[in-house]
Amino acid sequence: MTAQKFIKYTPLNIAGNPLDSVEELKLNVLEKSGNYLIHKDLLRHQNLQRQGTASTKTRSEVRGGGQKPWKQKGTGRARAGSNRSPLWKGGGIIFGPKPKRISLKLNKKERRLALQTLLYNKKNNILIIDNLENELIESKTKNSLKIFNACNINLEQKVLVIVSRKTISLKLSTKNLKNVELISASNLNTFSLLKAKQIILTPLALNHIKEIYCD
Repeated sequence: MTAQKFIKYTPLNIAGNPLDSVEELKLNVLEKSGNYLIHKDLLRHQNLQRQGTASTKTRSEVRGGGQKPWKQKGTGRARAGSNRSPLWKGGGIIFGPKPKRISLKLNKKERRLALQTLLYNKKNNILIIDNLENELIESKTKNSLKIFNACNINLEQKVLVIVSRKTISLKLSTKNLKNVELISASNLNTFSLLKAKQIILTPLALNHIKEIYCD
């Protein structure tokens, strides 16, 4: 069973001062623990990151082995038909890995529920900064540092910045900050949310989350 939860936030401007407006987020979360659903979505995300390109050669793919090493009888040795046998050094591999695609199916509603449950669990670590996409005009790290320091964000911990769109200025001004991860709201995932100790949202990103992941 799911229950509706309402969270209200007061946005800050880039100077760290609270604004008069209030942002509200309505989430559908599981009444009991939703850790199993979050774990399932996490596995799905990690499986999609796997390349699946590991490959070994079977005896038919290893070069050589066309001629019988020695005659069948009369030598006193065990019979052998090819020097590319898996029993021989340099031979083929039995049941070795082959390129494959590993995926875990997760329903759309399950994934939405997992993300909403995780957002609710992290509700005390969420901060909303107004108009962050347009305020960073110059692509300089010191500009983003100035905003983060004004909003009392601890950059010694993992910080996830969720924006409506990743502008070039945002990318360049945050890429040198080792604990800061920048993603767009359309690419929100459980792995990034779980890692983050502090989550920064913009009102535009919040609206996108409502449209994409919330009912």
